[in-house]
Parts: sequence; C-alpha cells; structure tokens
Amino acid sequence: MAESTTDQIIKEIPGFIRVYKDGRFLKLTGTDVVAPGLDLSTNVQSKDVVVSHDTPLSVRLYVPMNANPNVKKLPLLIYYHGGGFVVETASSPTYQNFLNLVASESNVVIVSVDYRTAPQYPVPACFQDSWDAIMWAMQHVDGNGPESWLNEYADFGNVFMAGDSAGANIIHHMAIRIGSEEPDRVVNLRGIMLLNPFFWGKDRMKSEEEHPWQSVLGDLWMLAHPETSGFDDPLINPDKDPKVSDLKCPRVLVCVAGIDILKDRGLYYKDILAKNGWIGEIEVVEHKGEDHLFFLFKPTSENAINLRKRISTFINHANGN
Repeated sequence: MAESTTDQIIKEIPGFIRVYKDGRFLKLTGTDVVAPGLDLSTNVQSKDVVVSHDTPLSVRLYVPMNANPNVKKLPLLIYYHGGGFVVETASSPTYQNFLNLVASESNVVIVSVDYRTAPQYPVPACFQDSWDAIMWAMQHVDGNGPESWLNEYADFGNVFMAGDSAGANIIHHMAIRIGSEEPDRVVNLRGIMLLNPFFWGKDRMKSEEEHPWQSVLGDLWMLAHPETSGFDDPLINPDKDPKVSDLKCPRVLVCVAGIDILKDRGLYYKDILAKNGWIGEIEVVEHKGEDHLFFLFKPTSENAINLRKRISTFINHANGN
C-alpha cells in the first residue's frame, strides 16, 4: 500500500523538525515546557506576561526575591533563547534553569522573550517580535508601564541584551536597529552578550569544514526563512550586512565553544565590528573542549559556571559594581 499523503515526509532536519507533505510539522526537540514560579534553589521568582494577543507575543520575567528597590534597582537583561529560529521557547525547562541561575548570580531582572518560530512563523517574524518586546519593556522607563515588576525593580539606565545561538543572532540585529531606527528613543543599552552565536555564510570557515552539522545548519536557515537570499543574507551573515556600523552599545561579550561548528564565525565577529568602524570594547572568550550550548546542558560544569561568572562581571562592571 502506498504511503498516504498525510504521512509523507518532505523534509527532516535530524534532531530538530520533521515536515510532512500536507504542511504539518513535528518539532523533535524544545517542546517541553515548565510553569514559572519561585525557584527555591536560587530564590528567583518568575512569571509570564502577555505583550500582545494579536501576534501572539509573551515574555517570562525573572526577579531575585532579595531585590530591594528602595535601596537599589537592578540592571535589566533582555534575553533571547536559541533553537535555530525553529525550536525552543521561553518556557523551556532548560532556559528556566539557566535564567534562574543568571538572575540570581548576576542580580538582574530578566525579560525572556518568547518570540515566534518557524516554520509556522517564518523569519523575519522572530526579529519583529524581538523588537516589539524591547519597545514594550521601554514603556516602563518612567515607572508607569503596564507591568509592575519592571516599574518597581528594573533600572532602565542599565539595559543589557543576551542570547544564545539564534538568540545571539537576534540581539546583534536588535542592537543595530536600536542604533539605526530609534535615535530619539532612550534605550540605554550598556552591552550585548552573544553566547555561541548562530551566524552562517556561503564560504566555509575552518571550524565548519567537513563538520557533520554543516548541512543541518544550512537546512535550518532555509527552512526558517524560505524567502532568504541564501547563506549570505545579512540576517544570517553579519559580514554582508551594510548596517553593522549602526550597532549601538559600548561593550560586547562573545563566548564561543572550542569544538563548536560555529566557533570561527563567533571569533570573526570581532573583525566584522572593527572593519565596519564600530568603536567599543569587545571581549571574546573561548571555552576549550566544549560544544555548542554546553552551558545549558551542563550547568554545573566548571566552564558553565565560568561563563555565568563572565556574564555577571560584564553586567556589574558596566553597572559600576
């Protein structure tokens, strides 16, 4: 008997997604969710807030329970999860665990953005959601926004952005957009942190040559953005982006993993900023012997702990602590 049209698989990206001929798709990872609430191990409270019912767009907020706004408000960290623009959410237990640790150890308020993902919502939906989340957060600058936690606890004079993999790609573009589109809006972006960033390109770099994930990453991008111009699209290859010089923040932290296929793209990011005239302080850290997103999957390892310490130092150095 011939396989029914309903069950015919037209595309499978191993470990990520299976797409059927009738348009259905099955995400193979990143679908587990966990409710927000008080995490006893870190003493961090979290909750979900709807930003837009129409999009739909929501965020998960994190606040350390020992925060005392009468003494001092806390830096605001806007975070974008990874997943190749296709999988994962802000409700993932992996990110809940990671961001509880970051909120506690760095003593920050976190807005974790639950942007839309492909293939249901192809790129550039994720970029627009990410921008809308920033603009929503900025409604609280004067303490009169719709969300009490941000009004009460967040210091909008100290705003940071961070993300891993595809999320790191997103914050690169958000920092450019802040510099190019909103000159009159006060987004006091003190720094961005790119954790194992997902950038790509037509020409192979050394860490990508003969790597088994080479076709996987290319397939992910083409699935996420069917109307892309290709692997040198400025949305995936910052070396081809004429707007890089608009990147607006004084400090950048890039963390790469030593055996990650994306390592050399991350290392090259420093050169891209330099040749486009960006003036600021950039720190590039390589965690030897580690693979992509090791800090999410091995949170108690020495290198994961060191990476979180880098995040804390990056934020609190800029914050004058």
